[in-house]
Amino acid sequence: MPVDTQQSSSMSRKAMKAELLDAETELKLAYAWRDHRDEEALHRLITAYMRLAISMASKFRRYGAPMNDLIQEAGLGLMKAADKFDPDRGVRFSTYAVWWIKASVQDYVMRNWSMVRTGSTSSQKSLFFNMRRVQARLEREAMAQGQELDRHQLREMIATEVGVPLRDVEMMEGRLSGSDFSLNATQSSEDEGREWIDALEDDGPRGDEIVEQGHDQEALRGWLADAMGKLNERERFIVRERKLRDDPRTLESLGNQLSLSKERVRQLEAAAFQKMRKSLEAKGSEVHNLLA
Repeated sequence: MPVDTQQSSSMSRKAMKAELLDAETELKLAYAWRDHRDEEALHRLITAYMRLAISMASKFRRYGAPMNDLIQEAGLGLMKAADKFDPDRGVRFSTYAVWWIKASVQDYVMRNWSMVRTGSTSSQKSLFFNMRRVQARLEREAMAQGQELDRHQLREMIATEVGVPLRDVEMMEGRLSGSDFSLNATQSSEDEGREWIDALEDDGPRGDEIVEQGHDQEALRGWLADAMGKLNERERFIVRERKLRDDPRTLESLGNQLSLSKERVRQLEAAAFQKMRKSLEAKGSEVHNLLA
């Protein structure tokens, strides 16, 4: 058995014997590390979830990288997750850590895959991730209409579709036709047509950021709804019409509907905002941390 396989198998067996943390214990360890930099708590947290890191690392073996290196990168991602994890957000550490582990391993794979280093400008990145798919779609559409595109026409259409200069398309086409595998090639016969490009991390928000933002937005919505609940029916109506509509109404139009002067509507609006402000200020540091 190869040394790499032996070592990875040994690490896997050791990880499988680690304790399983319940939510309460996990939270205590996270607080101990964040607030007191308790290294023992950090070690316990990392050890408990190393099995998760190894499991995710094993999914990238088909790229040809040594398993030990993949596990090491997954472990680094796990440690980054532990260092950045905020237990106050109410998200389980395992959910948060998944995204850091995946990002770390994918970054390692991309650093060691020559095709990924074809360019660094925004147009080159856009072409790298989209050119083949755009080209295939354009060719299908042309074929459906009974048209036949020559290489120059196709390059011009790709440049227009992706929004880059024609010279960038010509340059990227030359690079992608080199000796490396095509990004649109399937990884193996076992993957049911999964392409290599599907394994690359996109330039959008990371998963951990999406989880955090979703949790924060849900909390803010709850607090705003609670603050709105402190208003009377007329105040809620004014706030909704003035601030929550796509096309906010004027003070004058609300005054006409409510049989009030424009100044009186403005006063009611100001009083409603003051009530909501007091309700949100009662949340203290929680609101400040989310809005910071």
